[in-house]
Amino acid sequence: MLLSACGERPSLHPAPRVGTWLMHLELGEAELPFQFDVLERDSGGWHMRIHNAAEEIDVSEIESRGDSLFVRMPLFDSEFQARLLNDTIIEGVWCNLLKGPEYRIPFRAWHTAAPRFDHEAPRAHVSGSWRSVFSAGAPEAYEAIGIFEQFDDGRVHGTFMTETGDYRFLEGAVSGDSLMLSAFDGSHAFLFHARVLGDSMAGRFWSGTHWQEPWHAARDEQYRLRDPDSLTTLQPGTQAITFTFPDLDGHPWSSTDPDLKGLPLIVHVMGSWCPNCVDETRLLKEMHQKYQSRGLRIVAIGFEKQQDSTAAIAALRRFKERLDVPYPVLLGGPAAKEQAAARLPFLNHLISYPTCIFIDRAGHVRRIRTGFNGPGTGEHYAAYRADLESFLDTLVMR
Repeated sequence: MLLSACGERPSLHPAPRVGTWLMHLELGEAELPFQFDVLERDSGGWHMRIHNAAEEIDVSEIESRGDSLFVRMPLFDSEFQARLLNDTIIEGVWCNLLKGPEYRIPFRAWHTAAPRFDHEAPRAHVSGSWRSVFSAGAPEAYEAIGIFEQFDDGRVHGTFMTETGDYRFLEGAVSGDSLMLSAFDGSHAFLFHARVLGDSMAGRFWSGTHWQEPWHAARDEQYRLRDPDSLTTLQPGTQAITFTFPDLDGHPWSSTDPDLKGLPLIVHVMGSWCPNCVDETRLLKEMHQKYQSRGLRIVAIGFEKQQDSTAAIAALRRFKERLDVPYPVLLGGPAAKEQAAARLPFLNHLISYPTCIFIDRAGHVRRIRTGFNGPGTGEHYAAYRADLESFLDTLVMR
């Protein structure tokens, strides 16, 4: 029995069987699979651990009462509502509450060690870099770089890098001449299918139930996206920026405050709903720890999808607490880019969450970084991390 509406908490108790589970989200014409573990807690009860390639997501907010379950994702405003049919089968819906109370995706999960995708012996090999185009010929068309690593048994890990961020940790397999990839992290529900023909492939991309599009790719180790430091710039004639936003307790923070003025500063334009922002926040925490003693300050300005400021503050507070963010998180306003741009008038346009603004001790903007390609991109992330540390070594000396 599925629950009638997202946001209605079930009256929920018995635990599912400990071990590996496989879940299928039903996207209409396709099913999105991912694996998770059910683990016992030392203190009693149980928790989940979701797997996407190298990513592990621990889920501890779980209620059970009777034969019903309520499982809230740790960072994003989404939840599973379900019935435990027995200790090896769960059925229910996944609700992405940021997309409204009617955004529900049915699912079924089994206690099984079966792979994410059933697959036969591969007849194609996809390891490497692929120039990719989504929705070719349409106004919303965009390019990406597909990065894949294929293992001997046909399993594949990888992602797509775009100019506004990466598609994080994708996991799947090559079966015959077909590539299948998926990821679920509480915000994204991504599914990719493609037919591989030598050094090209073509297929379809599903994002939840509300978006799907065609894509194709060709193997190309030389292709590069535009420089992310070139996509967002200051308004002509602007060298310095000024801002004033409240923190989560309502206290205003300004770029001219003594705690910030005259010090190297990173302004992180982000949202608690944004998985790429989560990845960049984790990196910025490390940079804060390394460079704080040398004067570096970081301020995050959150633009939220909740129109109500109380709900937006609650989402940012949860983000700050769950990630243990050591620097101020401010409320910028609604996430719509037009409204965010109006509140950041020193930028000529804002095209991506996250966007990072780097400011020297004199208050001059030295760099604006659009988007973030995180740890799911492997060597690309490692290269940016090394570049960032080299840049910050210089910034704190200015």
